[in-house]
Amino acid sequence: MKIQLTNENASKYALLLILGTFIIRILLASFTGLGIGEAYYVRGSIFPEWSYFDQPPLFLWLSAGTIRLFGLTNFALRLPAVLFFAGTSWFLFLCTKKMFSARAGFYAVLMLNLSIVFTVSIALWFQPDAPLMFFWMACLWCILNILFPSVETSPHHPRVYLLWVIVGILLGLTTLSKYHALLLLAGVFLFLLFSKSQRHWIGHPGPYIAVILALVIAFPIFYWNAQHDWISFVFQGQRAGGGESFSLHPEWFLRSVLGQAAWLYPWIWVPLVGQFFRSYREGKTNLNHRLFFLIGILPVAFFTLVTLWSNTQYHFHWQAPGYLVMFIPFGGWIETRLRPGDKKSRGTRRWIRFSVIFTCFITIILGLHTTTGFWQKNGPRSIVQHFGGSEDPTIWGVDFDGIHQRFEKEGWLKKDSLFVGTYKWWQAGKIDVAVGEKKEMLVFSSDARNYAFLTHPSKLLGYDAIIVDNGDEDDVRNHIASYFKSIKKLKPIPIVRGGVTEMVFDVYYCKGFHVPDSVTEPTAPVFRQLHGLSPY
Repeated sequence: MKIQLTNENASKYALLLILGTFIIRILLASFTGLGIGEAYYVRGSIFPEWSYFDQPPLFLWLSAGTIRLFGLTNFALRLPAVLFFAGTSWFLFLCTKKMFSARAGFYAVLMLNLSIVFTVSIALWFQPDAPLMFFWMACLWCILNILFPSVETSPHHPRVYLLWVIVGILLGLTTLSKYHALLLLAGVFLFLLFSKSQRHWIGHPGPYIAVILALVIAFPIFYWNAQHDWISFVFQGQRAGGGESFSLHPEWFLRSVLGQAAWLYPWIWVPLVGQFFRSYREGKTNLNHRLFFLIGILPVAFFTLVTLWSNTQYHFHWQAPGYLVMFIPFGGWIETRLRPGDKKSRGTRRWIRFSVIFTCFITIILGLHTTTGFWQKNGPRSIVQHFGGSEDPTIWGVDFDGIHQRFEKEGWLKKDSLFVGTYKWWQAGKIDVAVGEKKEMLVFSSDARNYAFLTHPSKLLGYDAIIVDNGDEDDVRNHIASYFKSIKKLKPIPIVRGGVTEMVFDVYYCKGFHVPDSVTEPTAPVFRQLHGLSPY
């Protein structure tokens, strides 16, 4: 049966699409392992704080609630992300419907759910991006209703003030989700500044009420940072600033652009980027497009340009809030191309069908491979090896149950005066989750991230430790051994998937954790804290 999408039934089909993808993600959330970033954040949800080293606290608080309701499972950790993305999709529909049409809203939601960075990374994983996108889009919905009301309303009508209050609350929650909120505020301000008919809002109390409310709601971030030398702001500033030495790296910039294209899928990224040019051009006379352009361009431009001098590595999702906004005019553009009689309608329908099939196919293949490891021949491992790597990156999306089994077998979980350690922060989370929250975790490198604030090493003096490390043995011998009276290498722990050993973790039993007089890495938070200094 052929479905005819109209403005009358588009809301129904948008809701069905959102519900269908929600159910699929609930299943994926339950049966797939935690990635590196997800595992790293788990201890922060088990032991909630006012804020954290590298992220604001909201997403960790939310999962702290769900794991207390449903237990410490992957499903419980990811449930808030899945719920919030369903809400994000609905607000995207509402915004697009208001500014274009209901049919355009459906297409905007459809394409958003076909883009891999949104439909998997943001919509499924236990990370700060899902609440960021939800509150960002909900805030934009309220702003659209203030700036472009359906019925002409006095700027001083009580309803307008109420909307500004809601904007302030949502902006505060956006800030509690991720620091990107500043760019949303900047985009709206630039729009008001450069739009003569909207400039009166700069002198209106509403925006200032909203900003004050947002700052009050974001108080936990400032409170925690004030107690920790503003380290979160310093850390994020250094990432954007590129460190102490400044030099240009066009290869980093190119990597960022290509990475964004890959994460969005090139056949979605190219026309989506086209919306920036279209909105800039039409924004000269059309206020709708001007607003979309100014809010959308700031995250994309800022986080892309900084890669010229700062090695942001593979964080291609940092630009995502800007792309999210552009799905609004994107939906309107698709609807125009699908109008009866348009010569481009057939090609557009084929493009949409291809996007649906490809996204479903690649999600199923990668999901099955991550879980079972069936794609050994010419799969991700071969691709990585071609570029000089060694291991299949999807193995980091498997829960390392073998580590837990080894700890149980050796009786280490029952030994009270024993903690777990490793050298690299990015493998600490995977080990930590595998061992369980009852054992403290220390990261011994200079880059310990949030682990430097979760356990003070002085409380572990005199303890023994199991050091688990996937890397160079020199890391352990040179940077960890001096903290202990003795260290003994034990039988390694293999990480097996589908009957194949994918990687191996070295294991060391270390006795007598103490304060060393000197170490080869004196900037390591563990060393600094043991000598009464702040972690960083």
